[in-house]
Amino acid sequence: MPASSKAKSLSSLVRSAIKSKASSISLASPADDATLKHFASSLDSSPPSKPKSKKSIKSNKPLSETTAPSAVASLNLDPASASEDLTNELPGGIFSILSGGSSSNSPDVQGTEDEKSMENALDLPWFPDMSHSVLSMRRKEITRERKQKWIFKSSQVNRFGRLVNMCADRLGTHTTIQVFDKLGRESGVKEYNALIKICIERARSSADEDVGLEQIHMAFQIFKSMKEQGFLLEEETYGQFLAYLVDMGMTEEFQFFCGVIKAENPSSVARLGYYEMLLWIRIDDEEKIQELCNYIVSDDEGTMSVLQENYLLALCESDRKEEILQLLEIMDITQISSLDCVASIFTCLGRLLLESYAEKFLLSFKACDHAAENITNFISSYVVGIPNLAVEDVISNFKNWHMKLEVTPSSAGYEKLIMYCCESLKVHAALEMVEEMCERGLTVSIGALHSILRASDESCDFNLVRQMYSMISRYKLKPNGETFRSMITLCVKMKDYGGAYDMLSDLEKMNLTPTASMYNAIMLGFFREKNIYGGLRVFKQMKEAYVQPDSQTFSYLISNCDSEEDINKYYEEMKRSGIQVTKQIFMALVNAYATCGQFEKAKQVVLDKGIPVKCLNEIKSVLVQSLASHGQLCDAFSIYEEMKQAGCSLEPKAVISLIEHLQSDEELSRLLPLLDELDDPDYWFEGCLRTILYCVRYKHLRCLP
Repeated sequence: MPASSKAKSLSSLVRSAIKSKASSISLASPADDATLKHFASSLDSSPPSKPKSKKSIKSNKPLSETTAPSAVASLNLDPASASEDLTNELPGGIFSILSGGSSSNSPDVQGTEDEKSMENALDLPWFPDMSHSVLSMRRKEITRERKQKWIFKSSQVNRFGRLVNMCADRLGTHTTIQVFDKLGRESGVKEYNALIKICIERARSSADEDVGLEQIHMAFQIFKSMKEQGFLLEEETYGQFLAYLVDMGMTEEFQFFCGVIKAENPSSVARLGYYEMLLWIRIDDEEKIQELCNYIVSDDEGTMSVLQENYLLALCESDRKEEILQLLEIMDITQISSLDCVASIFTCLGRLLLESYAEKFLLSFKACDHAAENITNFISSYVVGIPNLAVEDVISNFKNWHMKLEVTPSSAGYEKLIMYCCESLKVHAALEMVEEMCERGLTVSIGALHSILRASDESCDFNLVRQMYSMISRYKLKPNGETFRSMITLCVKMKDYGGAYDMLSDLEKMNLTPTASMYNAIMLGFFREKNIYGGLRVFKQMKEAYVQPDSQTFSYLISNCDSEEDINKYYEEMKRSGIQVTKQIFMALVNAYATCGQFEKAKQVVLDKGIPVKCLNEIKSVLVQSLASHGQLCDAFSIYEEMKQAGCSLEPKAVISLIEHLQSDEELSRLLPLLDELDDPDYWFEGCLRTILYCVRYKHLRCLP
């Protein structure tokens, strides 16, 4: 639904709640009650201020002569008063309105009715609709390995995030918290933040006004639960919520929740100012923006508070050129305490093409004996912000500014450029930056090396791994095991198995030990080339090197078996090794049995009670794909229909496999509905292509657009 409609509905709810309950709400202190009544009165007496046009806002006074703005006072973002407790408990009347009026069909509402509803929810059959985001299908090989992409985040965090999403989808956010409690896991900040994120994402994506309001209500309830558990409301928690209110232009709600947050965490006042400025910019309220600009330069001592710096940061991130120019003429940015804020200012100067101001401020920092490392960081922030510049020109500007200012580039400045080059997939340029850093004796971080390797893979510049490895050896850089695994994978992708083995041999020189993932990368390369002997030789080499195989190793071995005897052999060996049966193992068993013609055994795999419920949908999709690719279309469609009836969706690769293997002239009625199963754009286009080819082959030209 339109943002204005959503904002209007929630505004009316909050206004009605405050007006009707202001006299009876139980608050922590009389002062708090008065604060809320004053807020209700202000809402009742006048509608929200309409955005003023820019022409009507021009202040007759210079910025430096104006007093602190009324906007600051209205939000009460004053550290001196931050210790006042707005509510010991969230206002009951408002909370009842925010949490009420939800659809009875909402899982969030059902989860709050009573303990019995939670018990019933735990007994529900759980077949989550797991949607996989897939990488671009720019090359067939990269598509096959999209799950092997480098992910430099904690896999535990990712798994937990998926678990929270599945719980919230099936049970609702409120019941999800109760489920964690029932299982003995005390809900922590991570759980609450994940649930709030789900609420905000659903509110943003929903076109239904009621659904959007329900999700905002639930986010408010989670805030209340956090307060009751004694958790501090940090920006990681409230930031995503305030950002949504800003995007929707929901002024009254923003002011109310800022008060709640400030009361619970007085130290958040400065960051709340950042969101406040974004709000006025979002609704184009020029008068409020001007008032906050006046406040930024209101300190006679020449120093800026953290609150003022956050106001300025919001202006810079929004590219408010007119206000920024006014402020820069008056203020001394060398007095800003936050280096991140200063870097944002220089990035903004680059985006706005304000070179003269950039030079002026860089000279000012140099004159006040600022650390050279800070200056080079500001230079890199400025040059990467300049729009429509080729990577080579950005690097040239970076060097020219250092020569002009007679400062030496730092590691931080270089690495910012390296990240910029990698994001642009200009791997050659990134490697040149690393070379320069090494020649200057600067330290290259492991993160920079991994970014280059990831960009090499994404740009298909696999051969650059040799240049990378040469630099690591020449300059005695300190890679880790993940670095070597990544380099070995790139060697395998260009079929340089000799180079991959050389890297394995050099591990000892780097004081590193080989891992199963390194050998797995080589093994996978051989198996993809249908070189079964080569893959088995790698398995033998693992054992000789005393490297313990993992579940991924055995999944590769089982997937490439051509007899039931070999399947059983590797499966039993895996069990003797004490390796847990994973999702990949179940998928490998399905594929292996289908390859051997043992279709009934392939179907029996999905009946194994050891399969985690959250993985069942994926494994069934693999079964459908495998059956279809081996000519068992009737069985494949039968399982597909069972999944649909259970409320589960088929994985995109399985859908494509069904479309691809429909060979009969009378299958058009089956083929077209399959396209509706494809939500991912890449797979959808592939499905359309195969559908068009089918129509052309069987002369169903009337079905083509």
